[in-house]
Amino acid sequence: MLEVHRTHRAKILNHNQVAEILDRHGWSASKLWNVANYHSREVWEETGEIPDHGDLKDELKTHHKYKGLHSQSSQRVLEELAEAFNSWYEKRKSDDRANPPGYRKRNYYDTDGNRVHEEHPRSTVTWKQNGIRHDTKNNRVRLSKGANHKEHPRAREYILVEYETRPGVTVENLQQVRAVYDQAKERWELHLVCTDEIETPAAPGTETAGIDLGISNFAAVAYSTEAADLYPGTRLKQDGYYFPKEIAKCDDSGGERATRLHAKWSERRTHFFHGLAKHVVQRCIEKGVGRINVGNLEGVCEDENGNSKNWGKHGNLDLHGWAFDRFTNILEYKAKVEGIEVVEVDESATSKTCCMCGREEDSQRVERGLYVCEECDAAFNADVNGAENIRLNINEESNSESPGQSFGDRSTGWLAQPAVHLYDLSSGFQPQEQVVDCKP
Repeated sequence: MLEVHRTHRAKILNHNQVAEILDRHGWSASKLWNVANYHSREVWEETGEIPDHGDLKDELKTHHKYKGLHSQSSQRVLEELAEAFNSWYEKRKSDDRANPPGYRKRNYYDTDGNRVHEEHPRSTVTWKQNGIRHDTKNNRVRLSKGANHKEHPRAREYILVEYETRPGVTVENLQQVRAVYDQAKERWELHLVCTDEIETPAAPGTETAGIDLGISNFAAVAYSTEAADLYPGTRLKQDGYYFPKEIAKCDDSGGERATRLHAKWSERRTHFFHGLAKHVVQRCIEKGVGRINVGNLEGVCEDENGNSKNWGKHGNLDLHGWAFDRFTNILEYKAKVEGIEVVEVDESATSKTCCMCGREEDSQRVERGLYVCEECDAAFNADVNGAENIRLNINEESNSESPGQSFGDRSTGWLAQPAVHLYDLSSGFQPQEQVVDCKP
């Protein structure tokens, strides 16, 4: 049996009754974020270290703002902040312009430049199991109030929310509820996270595929059936340049518009990852793949001496802005549901080794996208070459298959001309010729 997590979006039917109290909890989440943010910055300036979520919980669990939410909801806010600081810490290694997580507030000033008041955005509030009571018969959830919003701190008060999901959805085994404010619709909605156990199906076949993750092409996939796919990261790059510029234009990095832009950027990136993983898994099913080898990118940002590599101005931004490990996790989840195993393998030297003859030479990758082998006089796509070496798992000593062995007169046409799949916001990944044909 395989445990899977599903998230269902739900409309709040009694929105007029619960909007005000959800607003107060959303503002409380923003205030707690700001208090913890201030504390984290102080610790960073004094010690040069970033407190983790455990340190934040120990420090702030008696703070007045911590009691604005259910205890587990407050913990989730601190976990999100710790994750944001860790992400900033990694990004600043290659981009000295990177800013730490901003405050969630917008300041308003009078004509003389004096601040007259501040306004906090409605942050997402997460309730875990201890703060949830689910009425499955009537499609209602009871969400525990923060102590600051009760008539008496120890009273058993809760927010009773009636919800409606899309037709055909049954909400069972509810593990988590997120109240998310939709800025465009100006109303709250629920994200219901449920667990389910399903029978793990048999693998679609016994073949192996290899995936090479990168910057220009986010993924190159090689199959043992002498076929390959390329998935350009153009959409991620466009978003990676557009959203930071728009966020920089905001008067307050933690203001409502900046928060909305951050959320939209994250949603688009997540949608890209899910769409790509789904498309890759479907292609693997078609080709009878039972195992996917993925290059392990641990340490990709560092050289042999542990120093940060310089991938160029834009390359550094792309590399640290894209969550390769997050995509791998999504791929692993979707593949398991179809009975396909995902294995991370050592990808060292896979980009400079010829998958046809096994010669290893840095100079053979003559330019971006082109790999030329002087030994066997072959020329093919560089990313596909890396994906094929990952499929062969050339760094595994026990692997019987290796470049240049047991292949006979193997064709190289598929290495030079892989199928290209472009991402479309409305229809997901499509063959390049179809995307081009549908453009006006």
